[in-house]
Amino acid sequence: MTVLAALQGFDSLMSGDTVVAQNIAFGILALVMIVAALRMVTTSNVVHAALYLVIVLAGVSGIFILLGAEFVGVTQVLVYIGAIVVLFLFGIMLTRGALGEDEEADTEKRRMAVLVGVLVLVVTGGAVLDSFGDAAVNRAAPSLTAEIGDTIFSQYIVPFEAVSVLLLAALIGAIVVARKD
Repeated sequence: MTVLAALQGFDSLMSGDTVVAQNIAFGILALVMIVAALRMVTTSNVVHAALYLVIVLAGVSGIFILLGAEFVGVTQVLVYIGAIVVLFLFGIMLTRGALGEDEEADTEKRRMAVLVGVLVLVVTGGAVLDSFGDAAVNRAAPSLTAEIGDTIFSQYIVPFEAVSVLLLAALIGAIVVARKD
């Protein structure tokens, strides 16, 4: 036991080495996620876009693990990478996109996409700043799976059920699209 650990109020999670390593890991993950996200929206191949999405979602999982939310990180891998991206790939394979490119429509779509992207960024940023402000992450106490389950099935039951109905509707829609008459 070191002298610093014996001091009252010393938190090993707040020590210099751990924080520096987490900051470096966060920086690497954030850089990889930003590059993959930019490639995802700029590539012309939808399969490549789905694979770039896998990289972004894996980075989000890594950030959750860095924050000490291991359950959420593993759930991110299982649900989003394991299920949703596979659903996207099946949807891509089962539908056929338009062949050829129209330059005028392409520039109009890009302008509208940039406008919508900026609008979503402003609204999301405002909502996050308004909701959390200067809130700090409690790194001393790890999140327990039981607490997460209690929160999902008590405070967030309506959004949880709404997402389950939405996924059910998407599944039924995929079956209808895939079915040949």
